[in-house]
Amino acid sequence: MTDFSNTRQQFHLPEGLVYLDGNSLGPMPKSALAVARRVIADEWGEMLIGGWNKADWMSLPMRLGDRIGRLIGAPAGSVTTGDTLSIKVYQALASALELNPGRKTVFSDNGNFPTDLYMAEGLLKSLGEDFKLKVVDPEAVADHIDDSIAVVMLTEVDYRTGRMHDMAAITRKAHEAGAIMIWDLAHSAGAVPVDLSAANADFAVGCTYKYLNGGPGAPAFIYVRPDLADRVRPALSGWLGHEAPFAFDLDYRPGAGVERMRVGTPPIIQMAILEAALEVWEGVDMADIRIRSIELSQRFIELVEAGTDKAVLVSPRDPQPRGSQVSFRFAEGYAAIQALIARNVVGDFRAPNIMRFGFCPLYNSLEEVEQAAGILCEIVETGAWNRPEFRKRQAVT
Repeated sequence: MTDFSNTRQQFHLPEGLVYLDGNSLGPMPKSALAVARRVIADEWGEMLIGGWNKADWMSLPMRLGDRIGRLIGAPAGSVTTGDTLSIKVYQALASALELNPGRKTVFSDNGNFPTDLYMAEGLLKSLGEDFKLKVVDPEAVADHIDDSIAVVMLTEVDYRTGRMHDMAAITRKAHEAGAIMIWDLAHSAGAVPVDLSAANADFAVGCTYKYLNGGPGAPAFIYVRPDLADRVRPALSGWLGHEAPFAFDLDYRPGAGVERMRVGTPPIIQMAILEAALEVWEGVDMADIRIRSIELSQRFIELVEAGTDKAVLVSPRDPQPRGSQVSFRFAEGYAAIQALIARNVVGDFRAPNIMRFGFCPLYNSLEEVEQAAGILCEIVETGAWNRPEFRKRQAVT
């Protein structure tokens, strides 16, 4: 049984703050400062370039990949880390298209995070006019997968509503239609149980600064199904994906397995912090995470709906097809979220009118959820959001 009182103690949480935005940026593990100081002062400072060998910096991308792999049902050696999620989306999509050369349509839904669709559009335009992106509503995905599709690319948990796709069922349908399957786990990894191996997914990508608490700018990860890994051609043929980086050959030869999906120099300081964050997951059972997540989110929905009818639930009411977040529609959602933050409760806003709240059992308590729901209802019911400072849009919403 996971001890959530112990995991909560491992995070720095500002006094008096209720933080329900871990689905955007997780809080800082208390160990992060010491780890960053060690890497900067003792490794970079004292070892200089020797840190690549003496501190074993070069193995960090795969070491972290294996630790993330245990949380997403991926076998050892099938996940690597580095670069950004957008880069990993591009890599996965380009490689998947090459595995299915007779087809030219990429299929997704409008619940996918926009950057995934942007990367797809950019890649397809580069490949030629015959290539196209087909996008449907999330609820219509299963009905539109057919033998014209080259690649199905979906985010498992909708960033706006928390609606969750059935990974196993959709992957099976994609394969039956002869398509390659890519999953974006940005709102899944560390939030809900994921089993890529059982689902037989071909590729998966994700970020580590949300539920995995790696900090702003933390590196992304990519998974390639082991039986595909040595067949995949990395479209971004980076130096560190080379079979022998320090041979300095002028021709590119891909490295073994998923290591070929490495591109640029790993961000060592950020990766060291991520490694510290992943230490918190030792002894954590994802089944326990899911049970507590549902308890927190269901209580929040119950209290908000009891306290106001002005905010409308847009997340699935049934917790089973819902990730670890809850969203309500409110016409003045942006201002209401700013008013909420002013009361020391942090959620976030997604255009055009979504108030979004993430639930992270590693550090969120039932008491915090109840407090947040009460304050939100008060703000919505009394119109406390209707002040100029709350209406002024900031750069990040």
